[in-house]
Amino acid sequence: MTIKKIEGKDMGRVQDRVAVVTGAANGLGKAIAMRLAEEGARLALGDIEAAGLERTAASLTAIGTETVTVTGDLTEEEPAQHLIQTAVDRFGQLDILVNNVGGSRNAKIWEMTAENWDFVLRLNLRSTFLCTHHAVPHMMQQRSGKIVCISSGAREGTPWTAYYQGGAAYSAAKAGVHGFIRDVALELAEYSINVNAVAPGPIDTERAGENLRHLNETADYSPNRMTPLGRLGQPLEVANAVLFLVSDEAAYITGHTMAVAGGR
Repeated sequence: MTIKKIEGKDMGRVQDRVAVVTGAANGLGKAIAMRLAEEGARLALGDIEAAGLERTAASLTAIGTETVTVTGDLTEEEPAQHLIQTAVDRFGQLDILVNNVGGSRNAKIWEMTAENWDFVLRLNLRSTFLCTHHAVPHMMQQRSGKIVCISSGAREGTPWTAYYQGGAAYSAAKAGVHGFIRDVALELAEYSINVNAVAPGPIDTERAGENLRHLNETADYSPNRMTPLGRLGQPLEVANAVLFLVSDEAAYITGHTMAVAGGR
């Protein structure tokens, strides 16, 4: 692939493109935002956690990235619409959407409440729908765009979670992300909009890392033992996969869920 140059510098793989990243206050969302920024993107960030979101924005500003933030619950329509419109108003276009909002309330199936089941499906699926719903008309108008949604290896069941905590709601939600991108990729193909997912395995994030390391030390069905590469993944490794899917290198890939799970 030819690397373009501007004023004597190599251009990044997403140079001057406008990217919206949800769940950007920490963990995978922060890593994805940083990686896209390193490759030249301009960023609009959304999260419900104001302090973490501002820390991410400060890190981006420190490396010279144009950044705007929207704090709010992206499972609600008004904040989701506001995030997308803010990106368009600030930068004049929208090229990339990364739907990263997610999480779980784990419990065995016989102990899980309907309230917690609904919470997990809403958290993982509704924000993905709402942000995509509001982003797509802008991408259709310009007849280009890249959408990446964060699924999970849990979409096929996670052994250590199932054995020790229970995670049916999270698995169902992340399987839903896979189905979502398969259909939306077909709907948007005629507009040259690529829609894919990344499915991380056990990743050493701020929130999940401590529990995963504890399982590695104490459990028979541990993440490291059940992952062929025998280690936890790093947020940067997920961010690199997202970067690939939103770059021109992945122009002929759509409707695909890419596992970043150490072979599991």
